[in-house]
Amino acid sequence: MSFFLATGVVAAADRQVVSLGTGGVTGVYYPTGGGICRIINRARTEQGIRCAVQATEGSISNIQRVLSGALTLGIAQSNQIFHSVNEQSNEGRSPRTTLRTLLGLYPEYFTVIVRKESPIKRFDDIKGTKINIGKVGSSLHETMTDLMQKKGWIHTDFDSVLNLESEEQASALCEGRIDVMIYTVGHPSGAVREATQECESRIIEVADAQVEQLLSENSYYRQARIPGAIYRGNIKSVQTIGVNAMLIAHSQLPEETAYVMVKTLMENLEQFRQLHPAFARLDPEAMAKGPFAAPLHAGALRYFKETGLIE
Repeated sequence: MSFFLATGVVAAADRQVVSLGTGGVTGVYYPTGGGICRIINRARTEQGIRCAVQATEGSISNIQRVLSGALTLGIAQSNQIFHSVNEQSNEGRSPRTTLRTLLGLYPEYFTVIVRKESPIKRFDDIKGTKINIGKVGSSLHETMTDLMQKKGWIHTDFDSVLNLESEEQASALCEGRIDVMIYTVGHPSGAVREATQECESRIIEVADAQVEQLLSENSYYRQARIPGAIYRGNIKSVQTIGVNAMLIAHSQLPEETAYVMVKTLMENLEQFRQLHPAFARLDPEAMAKGPFAAPLHAGALRYFKETGLIE
């Protein structure tokens, strides 16, 4: 049975339809997927590929559905890809190797937000407050779990620990149901903008010895700075940590299909940058070289070698 004939890529005469998993409609993944599909679809007469966006639950869902063949492509965070690729089965078999990277996208920032009048000034001050750590399995939940372990914190160290969806957080913060809104997201973000406009919230720094240790021990995390002056009342840039958003596929995606899509996106990079402010600093070399938790797809590698982005 042809993997993609049955699932993600459907051959129909001279046309292929690729499905792209994104995230919730209020996040950055959804417009990212829309932008990718828009560029691919502009060339569909010549290239024979049509791209269709699907709203999903985000990184973990996209990884699982790409691996199962339910999606052709997905957008996912580097930490989630790392865990998936290196996950061992209960029987002790080798890690999964069927996930592939097409290209790197933009940084996503671990963003900690409190109301303007809050006494919280630094990340350590959130201990003892009402926080949200996201749904189990979400990137936010995993990053918070990593940070809490480094800090030696447990759930009972907080007044309350909620598992809200990302789109619920801004209203929860402004209504006082949580003291701290935490979100791993590309900027600018609609949810962060909502929080900073509705209740004059501010972004706090995430940088100390334990954070540095976390970075040194986990290659999928990186130092990052949230740009200043993109949200009301937050003029200065703020240091934090981040992960990278990646475009992924299954190893069984035909090499020519992967090659054509990567070529189309990279040759229209300036148009892509203009589709969302989060894309403004997309860098061709970083998009080609990573580091990547999942190896480059053969079609992507072929294009990047042809253009000299990879030797």
